[in-house]
Amino acid sequence: MTPQQFIAKWRHVELKERSASQSHFNDLCALLGVKDPVTDDPKGEWFAFEKGASKTSGGEGWADVWRKGCFAWEYKGKRKDLDAAFRQLLMYAVALENPPLLIVSDMDRIRVHTNWTNTVQQVHEIALDDLLDGAKRDLLRWCFTDPERLKPTRTRQGLTEEAAERFAALAQRLRGRGHDPQDVAHFVNRLVFCLFAEDVGLLPDRMFQRMVEGSQAQPAAFEEDARTLFAAMRTGGKVGFERVEWFNGGLFDTDAALPLEKPDVADILAVARLDWSEIDPSIMGTLFERGLDPGKRSQLGAHYTGRDMIGKIVEPVVVAPLRAEWEAARARIEVALAKEKAAKATAGRNKAHAEALTAKAGFLERLRAFRVLDPACGSGNFLYLALLALKDLEHRVNLEAEALGLPRDLIPLVSPANVLGLELNPYAAELARVSVWIGEIQWMRANGYEVNRNPILRPLATIACRDALVNPDGTQAEWPEADAIVGNPPFLGGKRLRSELGDATVDRLFALYSTEVRPEADLVAYWFAKAGAMIREGRAARAGFVSTNSIRGGANRATLERAVGAGRIFDAWDDEDWVLDGAAVRVSMVCFDGGGTGPVRHDGEEVDAVFSDLTPRRAGSAHVDLTKAVRLPENAGVAFMGDTKGGAFDVPGELAREWLKLPLNPNGRPNADVLRPWMNGMDVTRRPSGKWIIDFGWTMTEAEAALYEAPFGHIMVEVKPVRAENKRAVYATFWWRHVEARQGMWAALKQVSRYIVTPTVAKHRLFAWLPAGVCPDHQLIAVARDDDTTFGILHSRFHELWALRMGTFMGAGNDPRYTPSTTFETFPFPEGLTPDRPASSYAADPRAQAIAQAATRLNELRENWLNPSDLVERVPEVVPGYPDRLVPTNEAAAKALKTRTLTALYNARPAWLTQAHAALDQAVSEAYGWGEDWRAGQLTDDEMLARLFQLNQERAAPAVPTPASAA
Repeated sequence: MTPQQFIAKWRHVELKERSASQSHFNDLCALLGVKDPVTDDPKGEWFAFEKGASKTSGGEGWADVWRKGCFAWEYKGKRKDLDAAFRQLLMYAVALENPPLLIVSDMDRIRVHTNWTNTVQQVHEIALDDLLDGAKRDLLRWCFTDPERLKPTRTRQGLTEEAAERFAALAQRLRGRGHDPQDVAHFVNRLVFCLFAEDVGLLPDRMFQRMVEGSQAQPAAFEEDARTLFAAMRTGGKVGFERVEWFNGGLFDTDAALPLEKPDVADILAVARLDWSEIDPSIMGTLFERGLDPGKRSQLGAHYTGRDMIGKIVEPVVVAPLRAEWEAARARIEVALAKEKAAKATAGRNKAHAEALTAKAGFLERLRAFRVLDPACGSGNFLYLALLALKDLEHRVNLEAEALGLPRDLIPLVSPANVLGLELNPYAAELARVSVWIGEIQWMRANGYEVNRNPILRPLATIACRDALVNPDGTQAEWPEADAIVGNPPFLGGKRLRSELGDATVDRLFALYSTEVRPEADLVAYWFAKAGAMIREGRAARAGFVSTNSIRGGANRATLERAVGAGRIFDAWDDEDWVLDGAAVRVSMVCFDGGGTGPVRHDGEEVDAVFSDLTPRRAGSAHVDLTKAVRLPENAGVAFMGDTKGGAFDVPGELAREWLKLPLNPNGRPNADVLRPWMNGMDVTRRPSGKWIIDFGWTMTEAEAALYEAPFGHIMVEVKPVRAENKRAVYATFWWRHVEARQGMWAALKQVSRYIVTPTVAKHRLFAWLPAGVCPDHQLIAVARDDDTTFGILHSRFHELWALRMGTFMGAGNDPRYTPSTTFETFPFPEGLTPDRPASSYAADPRAQAIAQAATRLNELRENWLNPSDLVERVPEVVPGYPDRLVPTNEAAAKALKTRTLTALYNARPAWLTQAHAALDQAVSEAYGWGEDWRAGQLTDDEMLARLFQLNQERAAPAVPTPASAA
């Protein structure tokens, strides 16, 4: 059929929709050179007329034509309402597998709506005469053969980013003129919603944009006009002769507006021309919060968390259990309808049909009463996506029930009231409400429903601006009852609590949660504790949080274990990328309940169980629950975290040497009393920086410290002003002392001539020797042993595996973390070679000798590679009592040495290094009595860990009897 023939045939046809639609479509297929549905798919499996179930409202099918993966097509009679046809397609798009194109036609017009997720929707309209145009026919042909050609290139994300950038600039200018930041944020939120409201037709005839355009010449008029509009939106009213609906919801609680200048009006006009109906609430809140909160302005261009990541919490905690409940209800409906069909008597059919209706109504009532709580909701990303998930499920239930033959509920009742939030930041709390409102309206429009009215914005007091942990009166805060708890609570390490929150706040937290959270735990642990308590009390069923991946170890893991209690972790992702305040971090996602049924998953894979260190137990695996490992008394008092200075006490070596050469101080003492070489983790993994540290110990008074003139004068300038601002009173008061001088460590190091160190966090688990007089930074763990046997055991594969599993991982690089308590004190050394024994007691033991020989050789080879004798020379320090220095022989040597680091060595892992470690591992396996299995290759990683765990459990100290039981 030619275009001319098609147009001539259909120009004057006045047949009704039902009579003409299939004939029109078949002719269109002939025009485009594609096969019609009956010819192409006689069974109607992927291309069919009247696709779908019988509709209770009359008529057949959910779409007049459907082509899987391409389009759903709805016809109307000539000059009928194509918008109504489009709404109908929207309503059934889910049941039609969400085709990328939704097409409506009335014989004279064909309108193609794009329907890809997270893209800005485009509409292509083709009139009858347009079919003469080959390009228009190509576009229609692509609907059948290559719909991807019609996919919009503009994403909702890009649109949202552009809008946020413009409004951030506006907010910054308004704050710069002295307006209160909270007033600015509230004003901008109103502007945002007005732009959205007019683009979805809730404000008439582009009223807001016309108001902005009218202010271009006279920006001062904007404030008065905006007040008029906001007053009308507050209660419903008129602006001029135009009716404005009732919005309010708290967003339009007053008519307050701010005065604007020309650049402000220009920015608003620029964003007014964007399509605000397609704004993406899943990132809008985050972006706008960064623009509106002065403290977060620098993060505006940074990444943000996408909906797929949030879905890893919302899906298992909110959606999957409800979906399982619906499957059970649906099965009951199918049984009831089968009974109805088989019943012979009217009474029996009526009873069976009532049973089906009751099952459907019961589930929908359960769904509509379901509550999701985010107790640290930020700008509402989790709440928005949880609300959409609930609304999608309600919609699907209605469609599936309709397909079974039950009537569909005409109005969805899941609403913003289903989501609850707590948020301390007022900027974020209001944005959370705006995000949820916009998300609700977008969902209603996208699925063919009318938006709620009177008011359009229902008050969202369910998103409260308050502290989630402590009430203003100092008591523990209560969370509202909910079915599911989700979110990503604030990430703040336990060691930073006091410096960030202050002593008073932290002391209150410790007192309120002393039985649930250990003091050294991260802030996020308090959210796990409260969620666990709510589940135990029956006030919540499930919880899922994003946490720093340190939740897997130490005090954090202890809190997680208590929170889970007798329940289970049913879904976990142990190590994922995340974005926090614009920076990439590594996180864990943990979902737990009070002991429910259903599958357990780890990193998306079904497993038997997930332990509290977020490792899985798989069927048939030797994997053991290492969270049950205990600290062994024989390992106590040997490994220590290094010194925490708490200020710029470190100085270049050149400056320290100048001070060492100065005359004696007024107290008759040299500066050598308070100066030590200093090393941190990077000095071990890279090249030593050559820094020294000023150390006045932990008992010296300020007056005594002042007698060491040069070092004290330095910290007066570099340390005192900073420490004076510290929120911990003791750190501010004793500003000349290191904040954590580690007295126990120094007492232990006095007993040895050298000691072993390993970086707290490093890519490779490395151990090295330091002279006893060197001060280790807190990013080093110091082991107060000077024998090669202990060094060898620690550097073996056995201890490396144990440390990796018992430790946690830190930072964007996801490097393993080592601690004295969880990784060292729990490790079972070979029998007779434990750290509580002096090295002299096993000096004659052949096992110890073999390990020492292999360890000495490993260290010797490494040192020869790190500091070749042709590139370095040994130089005594300027005063006696300190270790010699290794200095490059010349500039070329200095350049060559920069590439010789332990990290670089273990990255390359040359053959000689592998062989040296293999010899060491062989010697250590013999010491355990596992040498034969090692040589036979039978000691897999899981097997080694299982054997070490068994040793740990066997050596665990028996419980100390109470006085009563002893008696």
